Amino acid sequence: MPISSIQEHVSGKLVIYQNDRLFGEEVTFLRKTNPGLQLAALAAVLLACMMLIFPEPSFRASIKGIAIWWDVLFPALFPFFVISEMMLGIGIVHFFGTLLDPMMRPLFRVPGIGGFVMAMGFASGYPIGARLTSQLWDQRIVTREEGERLVAFTTSSDPIFLIGAVSVGFFHSPSLAGLLAAAHYGSAVLVGLMMRFHGKPRAGHGVQIREAKAHKVSRIGIWKQSFRAMHTARLQDGRTLGVMLTQALSSGLQLSFVIGGLVVFFSVVMEVLASAGVMSFIYTGVQTVLQGAGIPSVLAEAVVNGFFEVTLGAKEAGSAIGIPPMYKAAIAAWVLSWAGLSVHAQIVSVLHRTPFRYTPFLFARFVHGLLAAALVLLLWEPLAAVPATFEPSAYSTVDVTQPLATWFRHTLPAALTAFTVSLVIMLLLSACFLFARRCMKRIRT
Repeated sequence: MPISSIQEHVSGKLVIYQNDRLFGEEVTFLRKTNPGLQLAALAAVLLACMMLIFPEPSFRASIKGIAIWWDVLFPALFPFFVISEMMLGIGIVHFFGTLLDPMMRPLFRVPGIGGFVMAMGFASGYPIGARLTSQLWDQRIVTREEGERLVAFTTSSDPIFLIGAVSVGFFHSPSLAGLLAAAHYGSAVLVGLMMRFHGKPRAGHGVQIREAKAHKVSRIGIWKQSFRAMHTARLQDGRTLGVMLTQALSSGLQLSFVIGGLVVFFSVVMEVLASAGVMSFIYTGVQTVLQGAGIPSVLAEAVVNGFFEVTLGAKEAGSAIGIPPMYKAAIAAWVLSWAGLSVHAQIVSVLHRTPFRYTPFLFARFVHGLLAAALVLLLWEPLAAVPATFEPSAYSTVDVTQPLATWFRHTLPAALTAFTVSLVIMLLLSACFLFARRCMKRIRT
């Protein structure tokens, strides 16, 4: 008997096939429309129409986005993309991962190698943490839940942007850098502690779970284990140095161009929305929310711009006139921690080959933003009298017309300093955890 229609349900959703054959009869399934795809299609059509209506603003926004990518993002991110992949291939990441395992697993429920990702993410900014985490998934070092936890709290701003662009450039206050750094990175650690409750422990994709159990009962020293882990990782990689460098350059360039395209896209989106008057309507709604929260409504433009793009939001917060600096700094901390939909899109593009879900990351960004803003308000009085730690001349003379000179003169030293300090602190904490664990073992025996 001919079959006219078949409906198959998987996970509560209608599964659709076209031109399929069943029992010799050709059947056609009607596809159930996805509401999310409908909204995306409608948004794409509206955006295309607005770009046709406002061609000149769209073109200017594209040029502006390309300039931001070439002058700031490309020289800041591309070298770290290459370096991180080289360090993974050589095994240096695995070396530090073994050393940091005594601290990272009890605190954050991630392998010790997550400590290296944390240091690189804090030093280099988004999306370095997500990039490294996706590579750990490719090497079967983390599970899905561990990767989601790791991306959630290693996505942060880099120190050169927080100090040079926001504190000195936008707020003209070098003394604000310490407060913003404490709120931003401190709240990131708090998010990591909260995300340790995300997901249930289970064996799966990460083969290092079994290795972690063996690590507890192993009697050889941790330094010997670290060198052994580095040697094993190097042998498993198997690539020559030339092949490794070529592939690192290729993947780094590819990812850099993807990020550049997203920056240009969101720059155009914000410009056409502003030209069409949509942004003004959104500003009005956000002003009402801010007034209810006791925050000056003038900062609504900074909140909306920061929701889409971190640079525009932080700049708008710094340029607000007649607003207490405490509230301006709190909004800037929220913008830096939320990171903007532009960075969210970058993270999603980096993680597209992994099964990591966007919802835990979105929740972590929301909580990170609220915690950072709250910490600024709480720490404002205690840290208000702290003198400026960073010399303004060291960051205010950055020449964006010479991105390579800027990178070697300012970005590289600041990033290396932040990375070294973060790594040393975590190594010391890991040593303390290891010492405490051995003391407890001796007491029990």
